[in-house]
Amino acid sequence: MLQAACITDQNFGNYASRPCKVSSAHSSCPFRPSLYLRNAAKPRKSMRRVPSMSVSKSRSSSVPGASAGEDDNDVAFAGRNDLRPTFDTSPQATSKGSKSFFTVFGLQPSPELLSISMVYFVQGILGLARLAISFFYKDEFQLDPATVAILTGLGAAPWVVKPVYGFLSDTVPIFGYRRRSYLIICGLLGTVSWTALATIVQTPSMAVAMVVLGSLGTACSDVVVDSIVVERSRGEPQSTAGSLQSLCWASSAVGGIASAYFSGALVEAYGPRGVFGLTALFPLMVSLSAVFISEQPVISSARHKRGSGSGEQDEAESGGLLATEVSAPPEVLKKRLASQVNALWGAIRQRSIFLPAVFVFLWQATPSADTAMFFFQTNHLHFSAEFLGRVRLVGSIASLAGVGTYNYLLKDVALTKMFFWTAVLGTGLGLTQLILITGINQQWGLSNELFVLGDSLVLTVLGQVSFMPVLVLAARLCPEGVEATLFATLMSVLNGGAFAGSTLGALLTKSFGVTSEDFTNLAPLVTVCTLSSLLPLPLLRMLPQGSTTEQIQSNNDQESESA
Repeated sequence: MLQAACITDQNFGNYASRPCKVSSAHSSCPFRPSLYLRNAAKPRKSMRRVPSMSVSKSRSSSVPGASAGEDDNDVAFAGRNDLRPTFDTSPQATSKGSKSFFTVFGLQPSPELLSISMVYFVQGILGLARLAISFFYKDEFQLDPATVAILTGLGAAPWVVKPVYGFLSDTVPIFGYRRRSYLIICGLLGTVSWTALATIVQTPSMAVAMVVLGSLGTACSDVVVDSIVVERSRGEPQSTAGSLQSLCWASSAVGGIASAYFSGALVEAYGPRGVFGLTALFPLMVSLSAVFISEQPVISSARHKRGSGSGEQDEAESGGLLATEVSAPPEVLKKRLASQVNALWGAIRQRSIFLPAVFVFLWQATPSADTAMFFFQTNHLHFSAEFLGRVRLVGSIASLAGVGTYNYLLKDVALTKMFFWTAVLGTGLGLTQLILITGINQQWGLSNELFVLGDSLVLTVLGQVSFMPVLVLAARLCPEGVEATLFATLMSVLNGGAFAGSTLGALLTKSFGVTSEDFTNLAPLVTVCTLSSLLPLPLLRMLPQGSTTEQIQSNNDQESESA
């Protein structure tokens, strides 16, 4: 089906080959759920509770932390709002108690605020290498479209297990920190991977390994910085939380648009390896930003017990240990993991959650001919990397237009109606690619470049509009107690579906005999992939009944209460 930008980036190409992967060419960060959707997709607290769910939401945006009422030695810092950094937006703070005379999205500038925005900016700017990877596989290794589709799809693997990163960050501190250390390591992983791609990688298998390593760093840093944002937003006025979310969105959008603007020209001027070398510098900014994140260190529970019974007690009373979080012993970690699994299973087995999750997976898993279209544009139409970069730029701006269209005109439309009509319209518009393949556009006096720009613009807007309800539905399905864990799991389901769609597309490309030089069967391939977007429509009945997301959640509340 039509899909939003970063979730389904399967080919690192620059022109959507069909509506169901419409934004794959324009996303700002490899395999990352778009920050354009952050506010709409944020899980909302409901009034219901799922039986046997006692998971606390004290420390993570992706996986909850310790259960409420855990051992006293488990957490000595959780809930200490007096010690948690906050963003003061009052006029008094800006005019009297601060050296700053301006605000950013209503927030008083601080080193930590700059660090958070920098991490999101890097996630957007990493799209700089998207085109380079496509050309790297195609030109450096002389791979065929089907193989490139599979290899690029493998790069999404780290995004399928996002809840694992959240749980590790919440429960396993590294060098005494739960957030800083992970961000530093993630940045270093990214730098190592891109540097290797720029220098020592000589085989496709090595290239895939490095892409997966870089994707791992980006996915993990995404989870960690999201958790930091949630922690800083907790207890703040809605306006402050909204301002912080807006800053995150804007930072990523700026990075994404900048990467789209420069990506093609840089590939043209310096080649893929030169772009990889430049890209390797940006993850270091994540590692550097981690230094300015305000976080109390974590000590072992054994050391805490020793300190409580010795002279260190004075230090604890004076703020030494009390201002520090105490790590949980192994038995508590096992208990917490079991609680996570039980709570998650209790939510997923509900019919109102399981069936929509299946539908969302199938919605994402329809095949794509993106990679075949990329080869057609570069090898047959001879589009330059610079032009494809312009197409990415148009797509990035169109994504913003799609978000605005949904937010102001369509957010109250019934989800089933939205899915149905975007699929029908997307299929019709997706078939217009046959005009480009057959050359009919030139008979009409439209150049290939102009046709691609216009078609990409329309398809990307529609793709973004169609995907917004997917994330909204996922957010509304999350019951209280496992909002973060379940939402992260649903996002993993989305990414898993996108990977399945990429694999199916690669198999179809191989079956139709489309190669880097033979595009005889490209039109039938695109037709089959585009029409497959209609296959999940009979399954719309699997979605909760209701005309709006509010009614859907009300129905889910009733089911939970009856359970």
